[in-house]
Amino acid sequence: MRYLRLGVGDGASVEFDVNQMHGRSVTLHEGRVESVLIDDLGTLEAPARLYGYVWTSGPQAVIRYFEALPPGASQRVPICAVARTAKGQMRKLPGSAPGTAVLEFSGGGVFIVDEFL
Repeated sequence: MRYLRLGVGDGASVEFDVNQMHGRSVTLHEGRVESVLIDDLGTLEAPARLYGYVWTSGPQAVIRYFEALPPGASQRVPICAVARTAKGQMRKLPGSAPGTAVLEFSGGGVFIVDEFL
């Protein structure tokens, strides 16, 4: 993350799934996800792609990002970031099938962390 000059706590807006952008809600499936930045994240300019993994087994979805692909770049760079929203908006809506998480909103925040806990 030094390469991108990103610090712990830096954040931006993100659409959780590039295949379901700008919808009212989103259905995330357990497994790999490709997200897209809506705002610049430090020196990482929108619409950079973020690559990570979604976990859906608990009461809320968890998204951790491991790589980013800056616009115009040919290679991904490593990052350590998590998706977060305010007021429990990562909480799964009732009726989410096993292995999925239906969320009220299709986007939220992404924040740089120093490690995954």
